[in-house]
Amino acid sequence: MTAAASLGGSRRRRKVVFWRHGRTSWNSAGRFQGQEDIALDEVGRQQAASAAALLAAIGPTRIISSDLERARHTAEALARVTGLPVAEDPRLRETHAGAWQGMTFAEINATYPDEAASWSSGAVHVRPGGGESRLEVSERMSAAVLEAASGLDDGGTLVVATHGGAARVGIASLLGLPHDHWGVLSGLANCNWSLLEETDGAENPLVNWRLTEHNAGTLPQPVTVQEG
Repeated sequence: MTAAASLGGSRRRRKVVFWRHGRTSWNSAGRFQGQEDIALDEVGRQQAASAAALLAAIGPTRIISSDLERARHTAEALARVTGLPVAEDPRLRETHAGAWQGMTFAEINATYPDEAASWSSGAVHVRPGGGESRLEVSERMSAAVLEAASGLDDGGTLVVATHGGAARVGIASLLGLPHDHWGVLSGLANCNWSLLEETDGAENPLVNWRLTEHNAGTLPQPVTVQEG
């Protein structure tokens, strides 16, 4: 029996929240940040505080964060509400985009049209600006998240404060999506999050997670059915 299949029964499922950082001045200007260490702007700080108040209601039990300032300060907003510590992990950083970092997307499209078109198509092996491919980012992201999630108690919730591109490929990897289907996932708006829940592995013993919310900015509402 696989580890996933053995979850079964009465075990309470663990959860992972992928949380994108708040807005920065480079987000506002449409610049590719990559691993440049850009701070939250005033709007981003407000977004982090508002989102933290909502995420606290989910009952997080562990917080990990990219070591870049915009993600770390976002995570610290939740730490202030919950009293939980923040563990930094550089594997949760955004894609390193080489020469593209600091350029606007309009500049990238004009200067590197073929490479930009391949990147926009969702190809996983393209190295933006000579940096990292999506596949490489997904490997470090999934390793960091699974390592942290393995230490959760039954029913525990891990919050991962990270970046838009890194979150997207990390989610795709944990869901076991084929590489050519990664583009079906939208990105995350600033300070929005996606929630993955552990499964029992019955449908696919190699995939232990399902997506229950994506690009959310509010808590889920209970479904009520009214006839007539």
